[in-house]
Amino acid sequence: MNVLILLALILFVLMKVIGGEKGTRSFLALFFNFGIMLVTIILMTDQAINPILLTIIACILISCINLFYINQFNFKSLTAFVSTILTLILLIFAVFVLVEKSKIQGFGIEEIEELLSFSFYVGIDFGDIIICTIIMGTIGAITDTAISISSAMNEIYFHNPTLDRYQLFKSGMTVGKDILGTTTNTLFFAFIGGYLALIIWFKDLGYSLGEVLNSKVFASEAMSIFYTGTGAILIIPITAWLSAYSMVKYKDKVRSGEAE
Repeated sequence: MNVLILLALILFVLMKVIGGEKGTRSFLALFFNFGIMLVTIILMTDQAINPILLTIIACILISCINLFYINQFNFKSLTAFVSTILTLILLIFAVFVLVEKSKIQGFGIEEIEELLSFSFYVGIDFGDIIICTIIMGTIGAITDTAISISSAMNEIYFHNPTLDRYQLFKSGMTVGKDILGTTTNTLFFAFIGGYLALIIWFKDLGYSLGEVLNSKVFASEAMSIFYTGTGAILIIPITAWLSAYSMVKYKDKVRSGEAE
């Protein structure tokens, strides 16, 4: 516990020194997001509440905190929020097909021995739970990408107000391509870091490559990573187009500094 408190203090000090007021808000946002996720998980045990709808509401609230609380309510955060919602709507339709075709819900055979003493009759559809897990895991990546592109395009247009929509869109896509490279690598290394023990376990069990790829534990996490990566890709043109359209349309507000 003392180590956790010490690490939290170090994180807060660094965020405060480097990020200033926004760094402080970012630190507090971590606890707000944790609170939303905790309440969401607790409410999922209530059979009268649809867990998927509950997750969507939680994702919207998390987006509001990450965009409006940290960056305040302005032109770029509003554009990023709308882009996030549009991308989330597209991804929600895709996730139902993904889960239905892949059959990744539930537990893998590697986990059965540890779970034998527990009852699986918890009154919750595991298909809904895996959908909620995938959607929740995606929201952070798409909001991060959306605000990065929107903020960069806002700065570009503020200093180059003669750009038309197409030129501004191309600039946003260029920024997005650079972000995409780092985002996909971040997702990959997050997977490797979080599941390194699982990979070593597969090796000790003597699994072949085919058995690893078809393992429900591995496949569910891998598909979640691919799904999140897809969301991070889709939001790039959506944010770039929406930012280009709205910034040119409301250029007086951007130039007057209201975008900041």
